[in-house]
Amino acid sequence: MRSSCYSLLIATLVTASAVAQRPDSARAVPVPVVESSAADSIRAPITPRKAFFYSFLMPGYSQSVLGRHKAASAFLLVETVTIAMIRESAADLHEARRFENDSLVLSYDAKMNPVKGPPRFSNAEVKTRQAHVEDWIALLVANHLFAGADAFVAANLWDVKPKLAFRATPTGAVFTASVSVR
Repeated sequence: MRSSCYSLLIATLVTASAVAQRPDSARAVPVPVVESSAADSIRAPITPRKAFFYSFLMPGYSQSVLGRHKAASAFLLVETVTIAMIRESAADLHEARRFENDSLVLSYDAKMNPVKGPPRFSNAEVKTRQAHVEDWIALLVANHLFAGADAFVAANLWDVKPKLAFRATPTGAVFTASVSVR
């Protein structure tokens, strides 16, 4: 019984003295370590391999992550126009295939037999329209490859800040470029 009373008394005294204490104003306060932003600014926000992969799958994505919004917009614009033209060319191809051997009645002869004209679409026109679809698909694939390659290069050259200048002189135009690496 006595030991429990003593332990209760000690716990009460320790608690009371802890509440009554004031913090030591002379004690050194640890300063939080702040990371330097210069080291972070040299590293690209995305690795070159991921930049290629992401922009290959969705052109303009990595360019946007890397802060190259005009390039991202250009790749996205080409992507949109190309997809729209693939749909348009595919509709034209479908129409040409549908009416490939369809003949038009131009008039009737004396015995009421129809006089037919040439088919609206020949085999050559169907092949031409099929080539149009293939050309637009090739441009779509090229846009994906160029977007991926552009993102790969941009991620590798993240820390290079070029300064470009163009000015007109009496003797002609002068284009200057300087590159500084941080």
